[in-house]
Amino acid sequence: MSQQMKAARPSVEQREERRRAKSGWLAITGLLLLSALPVLGGVLRLREVSAEPAETLLLASTVAIVAHIVAMTAYCVLGAFQFSPALRTRRGWHRIAGRALIPAGFIAAISAAWLAVFFGGPPDELALAMVRLVFAVAMTLFLVRAVIAIRRRDFVAHGAWMTRAYATAVSGGTQALVFALWTIPLGEVDAFGEAWLVAVGFVINSIVAELLIRRRSVLRTRGVSRRGALVS
Repeated sequence: MSQQMKAARPSVEQREERRRAKSGWLAITGLLLLSALPVLGGVLRLREVSAEPAETLLLASTVAIVAHIVAMTAYCVLGAFQFSPALRTRRGWHRIAGRALIPAGFIAAISAAWLAVFFGGPPDELALAMVRLVFAVAMTLFLVRAVIAIRRRDFVAHGAWMTRAYATAVSGGTQALVFALWTIPLGEVDAFGEAWLVAVGFVINSIVAELLIRRRSVLRTRGVSRRGALVS
């Protein structure tokens, strides 16, 4: 009997593996790496904006650019840690981070929509601006639904809508990978092709978000089934 209990007891390596899985360090690292490219691009863009003459950019556009970069950076970096199961169980951390994330997400999404609506670039880049407008509006709606869900204390729906919003926010990293995979073997693309590749990056992240939400739903269903079996 004691030998069977020892065999059923998890080893040190197994316990360490479970602890790491629960901490979510792998997901956090991946999301931070995915966010690194757009964050770096945002920093470089801030330097460009600060170096441009004051009359080149309208004040509203300058404010929107700075607000978008700062808010999106905070949203992507801080949001990565919300995917840690260990941190999510700490209600204090999750609530404090959420109260910072939601305003940052709204600022990032609304400023992106502003920049797309009041687009002042070359005419051939209008398609790219419209793609970004569509997903900026979508991210805004996801955040609105997340706020409504948390006010109703529907934590499952809140988590799903926040996952969709975060997937949209970190699409910049996916877009960089899509660009690399396309342009390295096939060469550079024109402005219209760039719009399509950006859209593909958004769509890929949206699909991954839906798969993650579905996986969570399946795991919850299995957990309820197991508890029901134990009770019966």
